[in-house]
Amino acid sequence: MKKTLNEIAAFLGGEVIGDGDVLVERIRGIDDAGAGDLTFVANRKYRKKLATTGAAAILVTPGTPCPGKNLLVVQDPYVAMGRLLNLFHPEEEETAGVHRDARVETGADVSATAVVYPGVHVCRGAKVEAGAVLYPGVFVGRDCVVGEASVLYPRVTLYRRSLIGRRVVLHAGVVVGSDGFGFANPGRQNIKIPQTGYVQIDDDVEIGANTTIDRGTLGRTWIQRGAKIDNLVQIAHNVVVGECAIIVAQVGISGSTRLGAGVVVGGQAGIVGHIEIGAHAMVAARSGVHKDIPPNQIVAGTPHLPHREWLKMEACLPKLPEMRAAIVALERRVAELEKESEKKTV
Repeated sequence: MKKTLNEIAAFLGGEVIGDGDVLVERIRGIDDAGAGDLTFVANRKYRKKLATTGAAAILVTPGTPCPGKNLLVVQDPYVAMGRLLNLFHPEEEETAGVHRDARVETGADVSATAVVYPGVHVCRGAKVEAGAVLYPGVFVGRDCVVGEASVLYPRVTLYRRSLIGRRVVLHAGVVVGSDGFGFANPGRQNIKIPQTGYVQIDDDVEIGANTTIDRGTLGRTWIQRGAKIDNLVQIAHNVVVGECAIIVAQVGISGSTRLGAGVVVGGQAGIVGHIEIGAHAMVAARSGVHKDIPPNQIVAGTPHLPHREWLKMEACLPKLPEMRAAIVALERRVAELEKESEKKTV
């Protein structure tokens, strides 16, 4: 695909500074870009590379100075780049139909416009809606629903009664609806508590490879509209993940915890059960969250602290050996002074 910079500007609603007739064939990173390439600068630290990049044109924010370069000015270069990647690299059209090597049980309802690859198994009572794509090895359990235009990549597993909304993307190896980790008298008898609930995933959710979402013990585990969950995340029974929340890789969320709308959780954070994280709160990577977090607060550390307090504490850590040596020296000096005082008293 080739487009002029003017054509791209019209598509994005941006402003051209420089030669609007220059041709763009590819989207590339700023270090690799050359003739025919469009690149972008979304982070200020990369501005120093503007003068040296060989790109034919550069997506930048308003007010970015770069004499002699062809610039396309947009409000958010990263968002614009995403739109262009869809334009230059559209998804391939899938051929609708159920492959002869897929198994659809009697009583399942699969739309004629769905795409069902070989090795897929759809159980009775399940429903696969229009335009859904099920890649090889997908298992859709009894009474599940896969919503319109959703994509389930290879080896996705939906346990019984899992409800998947529209335009949901489940990457390879995702498991939805497995048993919650519920045992009575733990460590002694480990009596299993039946997990009789289900998982509901709303529209426009995307879930990364090998993430697991347990069904509710009673009721539902609920991933709300527009949430994005990275690879290797564990979400326990009856958790609620709010609209447009972001959960980064290797996070673990214990049972019955609620994340509000727009919450952002950094990688490898651990969150205990039965707490609430308020809307638009942010949890730094590797934090240990042990109690409720109010809305809009940023926390870090284990156990978690308000971010500014954590920064102050972290700033002290490299100085601990020096501080310890100073304290030891002061203790010795105090002991000497006390001895001298005792002698004078005698």
